[in-house]
Amino acid sequence: MLTRAKATVTDVMQTDKVARDRSFEDEALPWVDDVYRFALSLTHDAVDAEDVVQDTFLRAYKSWHTYVPGSDCRRWLFTICRNVFLRSLERRSPTIDFGDAEGDALASRAMFREATRDSTDDLFSRLDLGPAIERALARLPEPFQSTLVLVDVEDQPYEAAATILGIPVGTVRSRLFRGRRLMQEMLLTHARDAGYAT
Repeated sequence: MLTRAKATVTDVMQTDKVARDRSFEDEALPWVDDVYRFALSLTHDAVDAEDVVQDTFLRAYKSWHTYVPGSDCRRWLFTICRNVFLRSLERRSPTIDFGDAEGDALASRAMFREATRDSTDDLFSRLDLGPAIERALARLPEPFQSTLVLVDVEDQPYEAAATILGIPVGTVRSRLFRGRRLMQEMLLTHARDAGYAT
């Protein structure tokens, strides 16, 4: 009788594992490319991005029992991906904290006025900004970079970005404002260096 009970429990466990694997394959694996793109935007290195994606999906699989079926799996995976990336940064080097005062100084009013002059639109329409945008985004400090990537590149709504980043929606809006201003300044510098009068 005990042997039969063990066999039944083993069968149930095996059936549960097969169902769990199938559920993971159906809901999580279709997002591999999106998670890779997000990881690449964070790491700026294909090999590092692959490592982050591998760790992301390994952690997601191990934690699949915590995923709520029918919820936004992509958002859940992005949250794990960002956490994996941040942990990898912590292991590599000390974290630099950019306080509000420094962020305000970086996105000062003078930079904002200069970046929004009428001639700026004309200037940007004449430049091939793709590579310059990628470089500027890579140089953007992390608190702003992740927020810009999620909202402006991955088209996540503010609420989703806030959930992924683990911050309030107001902080997402603030980081977007500052990050976009920093990007404008870097792109204006690129334009000046390219010989365009601004």
